[in-house]
Amino acid sequence: MTEMRQIASGLQFPEGPVALPDGSVLLVEIKRGTLSKVGPGGEVSVVADCGGGPNGAAIGPDGAVYVCNNGGFEWLDIRGRDVPGMQPYDYTGGRIQRVTMDGTVTDLYAEVGGRGLRGPNDIVFDAEGGFYFTDLGKRRPRDTDRGGLYYATPDGSRIEEIAYPLTEANGVGLSPDGERIYVAETSTGRVWYWDVEGPGRLRRTGNGPAGAALLHGFPGYQLLDSLAVDSEGNVCVATLITGGISVLSPDGELKDVLKPPRHDAHVTNICFGGPDLRTAYITSSGWGILYEMEWHCPGLELNHAPRRA
Repeated sequence: MTEMRQIASGLQFPEGPVALPDGSVLLVEIKRGTLSKVGPGGEVSVVADCGGGPNGAAIGPDGAVYVCNNGGFEWLDIRGRDVPGMQPYDYTGGRIQRVTMDGTVTDLYAEVGGRGLRGPNDIVFDAEGGFYFTDLGKRRPRDTDRGGLYYATPDGSRIEEIAYPLTEANGVGLSPDGERIYVAETSTGRVWYWDVEGPGRLRRTGNGPAGAALLHGFPGYQLLDSLAVDSEGNVCVATLITGGISVLSPDGELKDVLKPPRHDAHVTNICFGGPDLRTAYITSSGWGILYEMEWHCPGLELNHAPRRA
């Protein structure tokens, strides 16, 4: 693999990258409250003002972008870096949003089973057109929400809680065959998985939370963020504190840790793009940078991704 190369900077806590066929990358700027687009030359433009705290993003079967909005953060400046803090004073709840490329934003879901969404975080579509998303929850001075994994359809007709409780559920991704789903928990430093029996239906796979099986538990103080899966089935998870992308084999072996040239404890997301899906795009949120690097194999082509030339 090559080293990471900076292609854009000055972003306001970027996450949720989605590579497009024309070489540009959609991403959210959580602090700015926008869905933005980074062009092939590094130029940044705003696609839509989502408000709150847009987090994970994915393109659905209708071509719209579905955004996990966590409701926002209080922001801290720690030695020149943006760092998200607790639930903000103007917090209005979490939600799933549908965003079109002309900038139209529609709130699709704000609750499940009569309970409000707290901090939707990451999202992945299955082959059938529904999507899984995590809710990390929110932190307050004296208490913290419990997180979970959810399944919903883009037409607004179905949303279900399918794995609860989880501890700060963050990154989510499907295996190449769609028969396994992975979730990274931020504060425990663990990646869990379940076998998938059907759209939104999980089989009890192990003795972990909500019947999960443990793929990998990181030693010491390592926090996890988003993840993506490559064509070999490796789970590529952003590892906070360590400041890199940790590559886990499908059987849980730590194969590699890839770091940007400048240390950033907030390396948060990875996605794959380029003509052969061998370009990894990586967000370095604390410094507001988008990197790219060559990957050793193609990434996994996401369900409903825009057609590539």
